[in-house]
Amino acid sequence: MFKNFPFLSYSHVYNYCTSVHVSTSQGQQPRTPTGKKVKQPTGGAHFVGLELYKRLKEYLKSYLVKLLKDSKDLLDENVLKFYTKQWEDYQFSSKVLNGVCAYLNRHWVRRECDEGTKGIYEIYSLALITWRDNLFKPLNKQVTNAVLALIKRERHGETINTRLVSGVINSYVALGLNEDDPTAKGPTLSVYKEHFEHPFLADTGRFYAGESAEFLVQNPVTEYMKKAETRLMEEAKRVQLYLHESTQDGLAKVCEKTLIEKHLETFHVEFQNLLDDDKHADLGRMYQLVSRIQDGLGELRSFLETHIYNQGLAAIEKCGETAVNDPKIYVQTILDVHKKYNALVQTAFNNDAGFVAALDMACGQFINDNYVTKKENSSSGKSPELLARYCDLLLRKSSKNPEEAELEETLNKVMVVFKYIEDKDVFQKFYSKMLARRLVLHMSASDDAEASMISKLKQACGFEYTSKLQRMFQDIGVSKDLNERFKKHLQASSQPLDIDFSIQVLSSGSWPFQQTGSFNLPVELERSFQRFTTFYSSQHSGRKLNWLYHLSKGELVTSCFKNKYTLQASTFQMACLLQYNSTNVLTVQQLCESTQIKFDTLVQVLKILLKTKLLMTDADDDNDLQLTSQLAFFSDYKNKKLRVNINVPMKTEEKIEHETTHKNIEEDRKLLIQAAIVRIMKMRKELKHTNLLSEVCLQLSSRFKPKISVIKKCIDILIEKEYLERVDGQKDVYSYLA
Repeated sequence: MFKNFPFLSYSHVYNYCTSVHVSTSQGQQPRTPTGKKVKQPTGGAHFVGLELYKRLKEYLKSYLVKLLKDSKDLLDENVLKFYTKQWEDYQFSSKVLNGVCAYLNRHWVRRECDEGTKGIYEIYSLALITWRDNLFKPLNKQVTNAVLALIKRERHGETINTRLVSGVINSYVALGLNEDDPTAKGPTLSVYKEHFEHPFLADTGRFYAGESAEFLVQNPVTEYMKKAETRLMEEAKRVQLYLHESTQDGLAKVCEKTLIEKHLETFHVEFQNLLDDDKHADLGRMYQLVSRIQDGLGELRSFLETHIYNQGLAAIEKCGETAVNDPKIYVQTILDVHKKYNALVQTAFNNDAGFVAALDMACGQFINDNYVTKKENSSSGKSPELLARYCDLLLRKSSKNPEEAELEETLNKVMVVFKYIEDKDVFQKFYSKMLARRLVLHMSASDDAEASMISKLKQACGFEYTSKLQRMFQDIGVSKDLNERFKKHLQASSQPLDIDFSIQVLSSGSWPFQQTGSFNLPVELERSFQRFTTFYSSQHSGRKLNWLYHLSKGELVTSCFKNKYTLQASTFQMACLLQYNSTNVLTVQQLCESTQIKFDTLVQVLKILLKTKLLMTDADDDNDLQLTSQLAFFSDYKNKKLRVNINVPMKTEEKIEHETTHKNIEEDRKLLIQAAIVRIMKMRKELKHTNLLSEVCLQLSSRFKPKISVIKKCIDILIEKEYLERVDGQKDVYSYLA
C-alpha cells in the first residue's frame, strides 16, 4: 500500500514534525480542517503535523477509491475473497503506519484531541474510518449478502471456507469506532450489529421458520426434536467458530423462538403421547428444549400432574375391593406409581423443582381422594388408616418379617406415602392403637424398627405428634423393672406364687385403652392379683390400678385330653374354660353369671371356643347362642400342635373399636379447631370470617384438612362459651373476649 509513499520511517516523520515550516515563519498560523487556529507552541519549534495529517488522509482516500473500482463487479465468494484479502493487507499496513507516525500521535494528534478539535484521530483510527467511508459503505451490502449466502450453504450441509466469514466479521468489529471519544479503547460493535448481526438474525429466523414447518409435515415430533436439538448446537458452535461472541444470546433467542416457541402447541399434544408411551428419552429431550422458553414449562407441568393423578386413580381402582381390605396391596400400588414417576422426574426432567411439585400435587390428590377413600363414608380418611395397618403388618412379629436393612428401606417408603397424607391425625390414632397392642402383647418384630419409625414420624411432624408413642416405650421399660422387683419380692417372701405371673403398668394418659365392664377374675388367678396389688401399693402410695382384662392373656396346661396341650388364651377364654374344672356342661346363663362378662362379648368368646372344638353346643347353629344354650366340654379334643393359640381377635370387638376410633378422631378435631380459633383470635383481637377460616385451615394443615362446616360449628360453640362475639353492625367480623 505504501510503496510510493515517501515517509517510511519514524525519523522522517519526527524530523518533519519538528522542522520550521516556511508558511509558519511568515506569520501564518496553521489551521485545522475546521478552520480553528492552532496555538503557537511555547518552545520555538513549530508543530506542522496538520500538513502531514492531511496528506496521509488524502492518500488513504485515493488508495481506497481506486481499490473500490476493482471490486464493483464481484459477487458471492469472489467479493469475500477480495474484501478479506484487501482488509488484511490494509489493516496490517495501517498498524505499521500508526507505528511510523507515533510521534505525530503523541504530540500533535493528542494536543488537538485535548483541545476538543473534532475530526482528528490517531493514524490507525483514521485509516479505519477512511476504509469505512470509502470502501465499506459502498460495498457492505454485497459483502454481507455473500456472507449470509455462505452461512446458508453451510446450514444445508455444504463445507465452506470459514476464514472468509471470520475475516469479514473481524473487519466489521474493528470498524466500530467511537468517533465521539477518539481516546476510547476497544470497538463499539455498532458497525457489526447494524450491518451484519441484524440481517443475519432476520435471515436465520426466515430460514428456520421454513425448515421447521416443512420438517414437521414430513416427520414425527420426536424426530423434529432431535433436529431442533442438532440445529441449536450447530448455531452455538457457529458463534464459537467465526461470529462475535456478543451474537450468542440474540442468535439463541431467534432459534428458540422459531424452532421451539412457535411449535409449543404441537409439543404439548406430543407430550401427552410420550407420557402414555413412557418414552423417557424423548420426554427429557422435550424438557431440555422447552426449558429454553421463558415460562414454557408451565403447561408441561400441568399435563404431568394430571397424568400422574389419572394413573394413580386408575391403578387403585384396578385393585378394586382387594385394596379396600388389604393395606399391603393399597400402599404398594401407591408406591409403584410414585416410584415410576419419581424416576421420570429425576431422569427426564432433571429433578426440576416445578416438576417435583407437580408430582407431589398429583400424589397428594389421588392418595387422599380415590376409589378406596370414596368407599368409606367416614369424614376421616381411609388412606391414613390403611397406611397405619400396613405399618402394623411390617412391624408385627410374623414368619415373613424381612431383614432389618430391608425393613428400614420399606419404612422409608412408608414415609413417602405419609408425606402426602392430609389427615395425619387419623394415621396417628390408628398407629398408636396398633403400636400399643404390639407392645402389650409382645408382638413387635424389632424394638429398633419401632424406634426408627417413631423417629421418622417425629422428624416429619414434630415432637408433639410422637410424644405419646415415646411414653409408651418408656412404660414398657418401667414395667420390665417393676416385674424384676416383684419377682425378687416373691423370692424374699416365704410364700411364692404357684404360677408364672407378669404385669405391665401403663400410664393412663399415654395409651389408647379404656377399661371394659365388670369381670370376675378366676379363683386360680385371685391370689396373684392380690399379691401384686399389695406390692404395688407399697411401692407407689396414692396410685390406683385399673385392670384391662380384655388385653390380658395367659397359658392353660391341659391334663384332661389324650395329649397334654398348652392353650394360649385370652383372660376371658381362660375364665370360661376354668369353669369346666368342676363340671362338663354349662349354660350360657351360668357362664355369664360366673364370669360377669357382658353377654355380647361372652358370645364372641364362646364362638371362638366352639370353632376350636374345645366346646360343643346343643344349639342348631353356633352363631345363634341363647342364654339357655348348653355348652359341653369336648374331651376328645385333638390337635396336631401341642401349643395351640386360641387367642384370636373378636370381630365384634374390632368393629366397635374401629367405629370408636373414628368417633374419637372427630371429637379430637373439634377440640383442635376450637383451640386454633382461640389462639388466632387472642392474637388478632378482631378478624373477618373469611380470614379466620383461612388461618384456621393453614394452622391445622399439618395435622388434617378441616371442613369449613365444622369450623363454623366450632365458632358458634365458642360464641356460646363467650370466647368470641360478633361485632355490632358487622356480622362477618368476630371479636375476642378476654
